[in-house]
Formats: sequence, structure tokens, C-alpha cells
Amino acid sequence: MTELDRLTALFSALGADADARDWAESAVEEGLPQLARYRLLRTVWQDVDAWATAAGQWVDAYRTDGAAADAVGRALAAGLTPEDLGVLAREIARETAFGVLCALADPADGSLPAEVEEQLPGWRLAELDPSGEPTGRHLDALHEDFAELEPKGAV
Repeated sequence: MTELDRLTALFSALGADADARDWAESAVEEGLPQLARYRLLRTVWQDVDAWATAAGQWVDAYRTDGAAADAVGRALAAGLTPEDLGVLAREIARETAFGVLCALADPADGSLPAEVEEQLPGWRLAELDPSGEPTGRHLDALHEDFAELEPKGAV
């Protein structure tokens, strides 16, 4: 089995479907950490989607306990359904995730004076091999692929 075939199989297992080969080719031909990139973005989308797909459960939980219990109760009393709240929560989670991914790419957001921002540390996500050792490759500009990987049929 070639490296391209191995990676294509892994991308398929993660749900890349028709795009699995493209992701694998990019990883092999360009030496990019595409498997780590895809896996992270897939995980973020699973968390974002859970706000809609599990709305019934979290709405019930919030009705009895939680920081937003009163707000959830008022929304339900006003006629919103758990599904409505799920759509809203998913959109907020999507926007938040996108904002975090943008900040990873460029932490200087202009909210501080330039002379302060230029002294502040940045950050980056590093790829690890299966045993947890750094590979030396970094996941950059994750926000660029975020919308592309939105699950099909999403709310």
C-alpha cells in the first residue's frame, strides 16, 4: 500500500468521502499536515453541530440547571422550540469557532495599540505523531478550510 493509498483510506474513515483522495494528494505532494488539519476541523464541526443535533438534551438540561437556565426558560415560554434554540446555538458556536481559528492565524486583531501587539506572544497548533511526538509541522490558516468542511445537510 502506498502512502497515498494509506492516507486516502484514513481520510475516508474520517468522512472526507469524495474529497479523501484530494486531501491525501495534498498531504503527500505538498508535505502538509493535512490529516491533522482535517481531523481537527472535523472535530470542531462535530462540536458545533452537536448544539443543533442534541438540542433536546441540552435544552432539557439547561432548563433545570446551568448559567443560561433562566434565558432558556424564557425562550421556551416565548414560543421558541428546542430546535429553534439548537439552530441559534449552532450558529453562535460556528461563529465562535471561526473566530478562534482566525485568531490562531493572526492573533493581532487591532484591539490593542500596535506597539503593545508587537510585543505579545503568538501561538500555533503543532501536529503530533500517533505516539504524541511533535512532527515539526504546524497547522496554519485553519479558518480557510472551515466553511468548506461544514457537514452536508447541516442546519
